[in-house]
Amino acid sequence: MSNDACAAFEQLVGELRPKLHRYCARMTGSAVDGEDIVQDALIKALAALPNVGVIGNPQGWLFRIAHNTALDFLRSRARGPVLLNDEALDMIAAPDSPGQNHEIAAISLRTFMRLPALQRSAVILKDVLGHSIEEVASITGASEAASKSALQRGRVRLREIAREPADVPLPILSDRMRARLTIYVEGFKIGDFDTVRAMLADDVKLDLVAKLRKQGTSEVGEYYTAYAAAKQWAYAAGVVDGRPAMVVYDRNVSLEAPAYFVALDFDGDRVVSVHDFLYARYAMDGIDLSLLSE
Repeated sequence: MSNDACAAFEQLVGELRPKLHRYCARMTGSAVDGEDIVQDALIKALAALPNVGVIGNPQGWLFRIAHNTALDFLRSRARGPVLLNDEALDMIAAPDSPGQNHEIAAISLRTFMRLPALQRSAVILKDVLGHSIEEVASITGASEAASKSALQRGRVRLREIAREPADVPLPILSDRMRARLTIYVEGFKIGDFDTVRAMLADDVKLDLVAKLRKQGTSEVGEYYTAYAAAKQWAYAAGVVDGRPAMVVYDRNVSLEAPAYFVALDFDGDRVVSVHDFLYARYAMDGIDLSLLSE
């Protein structure tokens, strides 16, 4: 693959990555899972690029790969059927309802998970990301009629959900998990990064999203040096999409609205993975966020 082709691909990815994340996060109900899928999809796209020839619609091609990768993820997690049989039925669609797109774009990631996959995909692509029905069909592999029907069914179901009682709260962290998370975040607050590093598992994985990946205590340990030197950040323990997380505020902007978050996975008392969204703040869009009481 030529240098020009590589440069063009990197530019396209830079432009589309936030939109790809918005799509994948809503397809899976999780900002972290959505980012993992985006990364897997981009790896697949880069591997396929030398053999696909001229791509007439590069954006559609990338979204199609991301869509299929998201479906593979959903199947592997057994979160429910990917398509319902009646998706191909009732092809007569109601006319668009003006003004509803903004409301749909503001719906939380978790709420989208209550739609069947094709409805979910159609609503996200059309009402959140602004794709046409033709593009929805091309990305999902469904017919235009089925895509339009799924879109209308999804919109109707979301309006029904909006009239229902609020979602059941996400699971509360166990006392042990809260304690581990609190120790981790407290280390950032007081600058005790020796304690933070001591919590890392030997094979800990770091994903500084959209920037770099590292693994192992020696490599990941270096990551904390930049935080130790930084003075602009303030920290709080919280839960993002049901996962333990450190919520980060920019002192120069706001101590009320978080700038980004760092999702953490624990195994026992050890941190086994860190997803830091410092360079991917678009991931804040639509997340379910709650702070732990002090």
